[in-house]
This record gives sequence, structure tokens and C-alpha cells, in this order.
Amino acid sequence: MGNPLKEVELGGSKNPEKSQSNLPGTLIESAEVPLLSEPPQNGALDGSSDVNEVQKSSLTSVVSNKEFKSSSDDLKQFEEKLDSSLDSSLATNDHPDRGDDQAPLLSKQCRSDEVNGALPPSSGAAIAADDAVVYPPEVIKEMEVKYTAYVRHDVYGNWGMREICYWEKFKLLLALVALCPIRVFLLFSCLVLFYVICKLCTYRVAASSSDEGQESFAHMTGVRRTVIVRSGRFLARAMLFIFGFYYIPVSYRTSATQNLHLGLEDSEESKESEEKKSEFVRPGAIVSNHVSYLDILYHMSASFPSFVAKRSVARLPLVGLISKCLGCVYVQREYKSSDHKGVSGVVLERLQAAHNDLKAPGLLLFPEGTTTNGDHILPFKTGAFRAKTPVQPVILKYPFNRFSPAWDTISGVRHVILLLCQFVNHLEVTHLPVYRPTEKECSDPKLYANNVRTVMAAEGNFIMSDIGLYEKRIFHNALLGKPMPVAPAPEARE
Repeated sequence: MGNPLKEVELGGSKNPEKSQSNLPGTLIESAEVPLLSEPPQNGALDGSSDVNEVQKSSLTSVVSNKEFKSSSDDLKQFEEKLDSSLDSSLATNDHPDRGDDQAPLLSKQCRSDEVNGALPPSSGAAIAADDAVVYPPEVIKEMEVKYTAYVRHDVYGNWGMREICYWEKFKLLLALVALCPIRVFLLFSCLVLFYVICKLCTYRVAASSSDEGQESFAHMTGVRRTVIVRSGRFLARAMLFIFGFYYIPVSYRTSATQNLHLGLEDSEESKESEEKKSEFVRPGAIVSNHVSYLDILYHMSASFPSFVAKRSVARLPLVGLISKCLGCVYVQREYKSSDHKGVSGVVLERLQAAHNDLKAPGLLLFPEGTTTNGDHILPFKTGAFRAKTPVQPVILKYPFNRFSPAWDTISGVRHVILLLCQFVNHLEVTHLPVYRPTEKECSDPKLYANNVRTVMAAEGNFIMSDIGLYEKRIFHNALLGKPMPVAPAPEARE
């Protein structure tokens, strides 16, 4: 196996000053104004009024595609901010050690592109999708530090392409020939069997539908629903067993640890919450950290909840009917008019129904919005917490020796093959007590989300990271030698 970094030509001069000219200007999180406060490199801004004008015009064109696009008054205010930022940059040039930049090469390249008038992809500049981009090794190393939540630390490395020894190759070849075909056959048999069960149980039963394009068989009751749930939980656990998760230890935490992590162990608010938690309460949602597609199989085997899935999943063979029996909420982005409440409205209703109705299916949400390498926890999106209902935090950790089950910075096909070739895999699960929001948390969903994240990070010994899906795309594109992705709108990253 080769190294993906070798497949992408990383040659050229070893001098970063020379090789950075090939690097796009958006190797940072986004092309935003605060970069101007960083120390300029190599005196690029020393006493050059022409350079200042080029910087201002270039950055003004970048930001004009965002929130300053339609208002001339805002543009004037922004130009004033640019002037003050440039002045502060010139002042900072006398003190190059000021500030704490985790990626000085990335920042330096961005500033050089701004001086040269180069527009980053986020400003609407046209870049061919098939254009190869050369990234200096120094920049790749800085990205691995800055975006460490997406770096694979197993034997096979990022994209599963690291060079391995002959003994590892022999074991991989042996498992590929002897173990992988058997597991593939058994997994497909479980999937087909569950599809047949769902098909029989939904025979002559009309799926419930709505104007938002939601279809579901989760409204069924009686024997049919019982058969689907019990067989689904059993077959999901059987599939985990086939994947090599022979034993899954599950532990439970007490509510006292939550208050300890939030610093409320001696407060009156803590005593009141303890009295409330003594009563049984059904959570509106299960919130879990997201590491792999295997997370779904575990939660299916544990509680058989509904999920949020793309609308195209409902049309897939076999999986489509199964997702409808689970009662999945389908993301259908084409509904933008005010006549439709949208996916967020559907999720809100489902959360409230799951909390108030014991017969309603539960809902599982991954508030991080993407997967990590399993050592970090990303900022939580607030969708799961706007319903003001209690949530059930669940922590999943995948210890490994050779291959990490985390589905991150690796293709899906390669991940499945390497996972099937590993004889034993490990999964540890921690169930935290139901988290009931306070009045302050009910009025502030972001506070509610952050507090739940803090508790999960402390209990799971996670590193709290402040990056997201956009930074993951930057890192992946750099490893694959692709142009930087277009920066999303600020509201899209909330």
C-alpha cells in the first residue's frame, strides 16, 4: 500500500517561502477579518501603501459575498475596520513573537495571497474541480496539529494508505481471503432477513405521510410493531457480533457526577434537580458522540430509536423500508417556503412526542454533526435541545490496537474491508443519567447544549475541540490534493 501523501505530489522546493505559492489562500478555517490582526511575515506590509490598498480591495471583495454585500453603509464601516486592522498589523510587525498562532505557515500563506490579490474559493473564484493542488509537507503537518480531531492514529494511517510491514500485509491478506467473505455473507443475510420481516409486518399497512415528505411505519402498534422492534434489536446485535464486537461492556453513571462536572454539587439548583430526577422521566432524545456508522447498529440493538437521515435513504433497496420501520426523519432540503415547517419542525414535534408519549418511538441525534477519530468531542448543534425536553447522553468509545473503527479520514469501502479483516473489535458504552434542563437552559438552547457536552466530555475523557465539518473538508482536501472547499455561510455553521 502506498501513502496518499505520496500519491499527491508534494515535491518542489523545501523552502516554504518558495513552495507556498501553490497553496490556496483558504488553508485556514475561513477568510475572515480577524486574520489581519496576525503578525505580517517578511515585512510584506512595511511602509507599502500600494500593498495596503491591494489588501483592502482583495479582502473587501471576499467579504462582499457575505453579509456586507447589499449595504453601502456596512461597507463603509467595514473599510474603517480594515484600516484599523491594517494599522494594528503594521504595529504588530515590530513584535513578531506576539500572539499564539497554531498554524503560522497557513496564516502566512493566506496573507501572501491577499497581498497578491488572489481570491480564495469562498469569495466565488472559479476553480476547476480536477485541478491538482500541491501542498507543502510543512502545511500538512500543521493541519494535522490544527485538525487533530480528524487524524487517524492506527497502523494504516490517514485514508488507510500508510506503508505497513510484511507481517501486517500477510495477516491482512489472510483475513481478506478467509474471514472477510464469510462475514460479508452473514451480514448480508441479516440485512435481507430483517427486510423480509419488515416487508411481512407492513403488508397491507399504509405508511403515514406528511407534507414535508416524511414516510413512516413507526405508528404501528400491537404484534407487528413488537416483532419489528425485537427482531431489529436482535439482528443489529448479531451484525455487531459478525463485525467482531463479541462483547460490549456497558456502564451507567449516577446523576451526582453530572452536578460535579458542572460545578453544582453544593447549590440549591442541584438539590432541586436531584428531587426531580428521582422521578421517572422519558427523554425526548438520545444524544451520542459520533464516531462511526457502527454507532447506529449499537443504538438499534439497545433501544431501536429513530434517526435523522437523508431523503435518498428512503429510496434505497432493503435499507429504505427498514428506515421507514424505524421511523426515520428524512432531511429534505428543497422545502424552503414558509408553508412547510421543515425538518427542524418535524424533529421538534418528534422530540416532544417521545417525551410525552410512551408509545412514540425515541429519536437518536448526533449533535456534533459529523464523525471524529473518537478522542475528541466537537461543538454541539442546538437542534436536539430546542424542544426543551430531557435528553439521554450516551458515550461510545472504540479502543483499538491495529485498526480504528472510527470512520474518519478514510473511504467507506476501505474502512469496511479493513474492519471485516480485523478479527476482534472493541466497543465500550457509558449511559449517563437523563439530563433535565433547568429554566435557564430551557431559555438558552446553546447553554443547554454546552452543558450536556461538558458532562459528556468529562465522563468520556474527550478533548473538547472547536472545529467542525468545514474544517474536516479542508483537511481531507489537503490530503487528497484538492482545492479548498467553499466556506459556508456563518448561519450554516451554527
